[in-house]
Amino acid sequence: MINDQSTDATASIVERLRCQIPKLRLLATGDLPTGWVGKNNAVWLGAREAHGQWLLLTDADAVQEKDSAAKALAIAAQEDAVMVSVSPEQVMETWYEKSLIPYVYCRLGNKFSFKDVNDPRKTVAAANGQFLLIRKDVYQAVGGHASVASDVLEDVALAKRVKGAGYRIWFGSGKGMVRVRMYRTFAAMWEGWKKNLYPLLGGNPGGVAKEIVRAVVPVLATLIAAISTLGITESVTAAFGILLAGLVTISVAYHSELKRNRLAADLVWYGIPGRLLFAGVLWASYRSHRRGRLEWKGREYPVGTPRASK
Repeated sequence: MINDQSTDATASIVERLRCQIPKLRLLATGDLPTGWVGKNNAVWLGAREAHGQWLLLTDADAVQEKDSAAKALAIAAQEDAVMVSVSPEQVMETWYEKSLIPYVYCRLGNKFSFKDVNDPRKTVAAANGQFLLIRKDVYQAVGGHASVASDVLEDVALAKRVKGAGYRIWFGSGKGMVRVRMYRTFAAMWEGWKKNLYPLLGGNPGGVAKEIVRAVVPVLATLIAAISTLGITESVTAAFGILLAGLVTISVAYHSELKRNRLAADLVWYGIPGRLLFAGVLWASYRSHRRGRLEWKGREYPVGTPRASK
């Protein structure tokens, strides 16, 4: 395990676990080298110390099922893949997690469909750094995390290098393999998506505009139609009927997206606030990247350096 200058009890907990797990090692990062993102530096340090045929890269807050690694290796053998990554099952407890996270994943599912990523004839590539299994010789051949040192989206960047080099990759659902609660506060959730969302959705202003319009316009149109109806007819009942019809139409469409992305149907009730939060954090992500500085877990990174996310 790599302790990347944590300020909590991580190191002491791992030290206690070493008594129960003799093979467990705790490595600590030093000062962050110039041009590196913190996580990339930490993973690169650990990968250099690993001696197995396969590397399983995962986050400290990812909860693994007992056979998660075995399942991933079985997928690698079945699909003849040198990289297997899954999108973990999301644990969401608060209204804002249930609003924003599923909506984001639906939009990402539209851009990075599992089918397209797993098709060797297509160039689209993606992975999730919360669970990423890769053959070590391939990892070394493409340059590992040193080749994506300044990328904020290091998992996607690494997947692109692997697939671009002619190797097969596999990306799919992690349900039944690994689960994670990504954020425990609204501030952490906002900061995390502010860092990642703009580059994940293509990193261009035109794409931002289209996504914000797609998220917000149906809600605004419904409100405007209801208010206009009230002004013209002076009928609260008619205005409410228009409002209800619009919201139901939006919710039905979102229900289909949730089903397509294997997310719980009852999350549909959070679709409207999810749209608004998504538009807000996407705009914040765009502004942050355009300013050229990103903040993440107490560190500030420049945007626009070689291989950095744009």
